[in-house]
Amino acid sequence: MMEPLEKRLEKAMAELQAAQEAVARTERELRSASFSVLSSDRAVRATAGPQGELTGIEFLENKYRDMSPQELAASVLEAASAARLKMNRHVMKAMAPFTEPSSDIPELKGFELDWERVFGPEVLREDDETPSRGGPATPAWRDALGDEGED
Repeated sequence: MMEPLEKRLEKAMAELQAAQEAVARTERELRSASFSVLSSDRAVRATAGPQGELTGIEFLENKYRDMSPQELAASVLEAASAARLKMNRHVMKAMAPFTEPSSDIPELKGFELDWERVFGPEVLREDDETPSRGGPATPAWRDALGDEGED
């Protein structure tokens, strides 16, 4: 037996209001979120803010004094990229419930987001798919600079 239209509309409005409240709570939480990550050499800690922006860099235990400029740059880039990726994944996880269809109201389908387009392809990779830190993978800074740190 089909549920009366008024009852279905009432359910839809209640679910919409609950979704709006959940989105507002999620937005508040995300505005105050941040993630910090240490570089694999433990020389640098980078912090990414709510929009993936770099909000802090710490040079730990004066290790930077014994590093070449290229090594220090690689450590900063590694930690900053990892912190930003961690924040991006947090945003994806927080927003996931809003992308799913309603279980009670089939007409409310949720919304689609192309996370790869928003954050880049690395956000969809599993953590074990990323190159190991300190392993045989070429450091990110070598893609932009020559082996001696020259353009």
